Amino acid sequence: MRNWYNNLITNYPFLKFIGNRYVIVFVFFIIWMLFLDNTSYLEQRILNNQIDELEDNKTYYQNEIKKDNKSIKNLKNRGQTERYAREKYYMKRDSEDIYIIEYEEDEIRKKDSIAKLQ
Repeated sequence: MRNWYNNLITNYPFLKFIGNRYVIVFVFFIIWMLFLDNTSYLEQRILNNQIDELEDNKTYYQNEIKKDNKSIKNLKNRGQTERYAREKYYMKRDSEDIYIIEYEEDEIRKKDSIAKLQ
């Protein structure tokens, strides 16, 4: 049995290196850290991708908050409030007539936006 092992090592010297207990422990440690541990490399990649996505969401919502604050400031002005009510809610004065003109492209956009929300 020992003769077979010696022949194998003399024919393939890298087996002596691979058979070393320190190399075996090191390889086991690397495999453990890359794939099996709770803080594995793969898990860290997933978490980093989630962090990047959340940071993108954060910047998007901060920009939306800035836009909304600007709109709120504008709505404090009576003229702007009236303009907003006319545009969004089709409100009018008593002596006015409103004609709403809708284009086909607007209808397609509305349908697409409603489909995205659902």
